[in-house]
Amino acid sequence: MVSSVFGAIGTSIFEAMSRLAVETDAINLGQGFPEGLEPQEVVEAAIEALRAGPHQYPPMLGLPALRQAVAANTRRFLDIEVDWEQEVLVTSGATEALSDAFFGLIEPGDEVILFEPVYDSYATIIRRAGGVPVPVRLDPPRWELPADRIEKAVTRRTRAIVLNTPWNPTGRIVGDEELRFLADLLLKHDLVAISDEVYEHLVFDGRRHRTLFTLPEVRNRVVRIGSAGKTFSVTGWKVGYVTADRRLLAPIARAHQFITFTTPPALQAAVAFGLNQPDRYFDGLRATLAEQRDLLVGGLRAAGFRVADVEATYFALVELGDLDPNGDDFAFCQRITREAGVAAVPISSFYGNRDVRSHVRFCFAKRRETLEEAVRRLAAWRAGAGFRAAAE
Repeated sequence: MVSSVFGAIGTSIFEAMSRLAVETDAINLGQGFPEGLEPQEVVEAAIEALRAGPHQYPPMLGLPALRQAVAANTRRFLDIEVDWEQEVLVTSGATEALSDAFFGLIEPGDEVILFEPVYDSYATIIRRAGGVPVPVRLDPPRWELPADRIEKAVTRRTRAIVLNTPWNPTGRIVGDEELRFLADLLLKHDLVAISDEVYEHLVFDGRRHRTLFTLPEVRNRVVRIGSAGKTFSVTGWKVGYVTADRRLLAPIARAHQFITFTTPPALQAAVAFGLNQPDRYFDGLRATLAEQRDLLVGGLRAAGFRVADVEATYFALVELGDLDPNGDDFAFCQRITREAGVAAVPISSFYGNRDVRSHVRFCFAKRRETLEEAVRRLAAWRAGAGFRAAAE
């Protein structure tokens, strides 16, 4: 016997494309892991903490130093006061934080609204928690929240809304009017919001991160999730954190207690050090990623690809259009991996029915030379026989 939830799913598209990239010796711009961006001072802080110890279980909620740092970082960048003792929880990554929130807040049969395109783990974890994912589809090329569809999706069984901003894979920030609409919806229907904000520090061109958590009337209804993996380009560390009103955080923490219980203390100490870095670190990260975005997006546009604007995250969407007249984004990703030597991820993998196939996603959080070579390969492919054969 196997779980009806996990038994029915296969390998994730991100792992599948990464494997194909290895098999074909392709440049992997599919899976979203950064390359060469790790701040050495934070890595050194982890080494120092590992040498110094302790090496036993830290407090279940997380090291006080890290919880204090999360609260201080929230105050510095969002101008919000957070009680680090009762409103902050450290988790083993943002995916665990999401799992804790779903297991802690959802009763069997509760409906949870998701906005597609959506990260693939959300719906699976919701189902395993006994909930019912209710997808609301967003349409390209603007990917704006459709108020009418969202209103229609709410029923008497609706318990929560899951929001991702800045948004993977669209690279956009949910706007003020959209947040206002969602806040009104939470109040009208007595809902909670689980807000995945792991890209909060990866916003470009002078923009600011926006969050439901800053709206006073719904602050006690919002679970805000952050990630050291994204903020410090150390995705393998798996350190995340949850900020929420104590009445929401309490059941989430109990779920955490029985899922992982704790997170390695040396990594927690290093992340606390990182979150307390001066503004120049965060400004420098944004500037570096903006340069890499411009390199990839500008290079692809110059080669004739249609690339959407990128406000945040480290992902860019390329419209297929005449690149693939068959309208099969998955087959297209396989093809360019083999023929052009560059791996991407199909947008259809972010839709439950895989019925939107208009774009593919590239990650630009890579070394400059990696991006330059990827652009060169894709430009050569588009100018050569590979693209012409696909178009015929």
